[in-house]
Amino acid sequence: MISEKMNEAFNTQLKHEMFSSNLYLSMVAYFEEIGLKGFANWMRVQVQEENAHAMGLFDYVLSRGGSVTVSAIDKPENQWKCALDCFEAVYKHEQLVTKLINELVDVAEQEKDRAAVSFLQWYIKEQVEEEENCSDICAKLRLIGDDKHALLLIDQELGARTYVAPVIG
Repeated sequence: MISEKMNEAFNTQLKHEMFSSNLYLSMVAYFEEIGLKGFANWMRVQVQEENAHAMGLFDYVLSRGGSVTVSAIDKPENQWKCALDCFEAVYKHEQLVTKLINELVDVAEQEKDRAAVSFLQWYIKEQVEEEENCSDICAKLRLIGDDKHALLLIDQELGARTYVAPVIG
């Protein structure tokens, strides 16, 4: 059985994961509008991943006898100056999500909820990967500067990304 405090903390994280999904969906629209379909594809995969992350939390709470609360989420940003500006926002957001996951683990440790601590290890590893991926793309975008040909090569590279459903927990 999940404690009330742990249940509430999971529901809060569920809300954050759904915000992440909406933020990345907003970025899909931005990249589609400026003609970078590969970047848009990369973000579409992010949307699917964030939805899977949210559903992992959702299912975990229910499996522990908890109660899921689906909350309203804030409207995400929808305009950026350029691809680099957008990916810097992604990187900053993923750093925030890492902080939030760490705080969720803190609650699990305080509650002595070993099952939750174990479950959340997957999310910790996932955040390391998320931050690394965003950092790498930002580095490439900084490297190319205003080179439109190089931007199109990165667009092509990001367009090859495909969604693979994660095995959470």
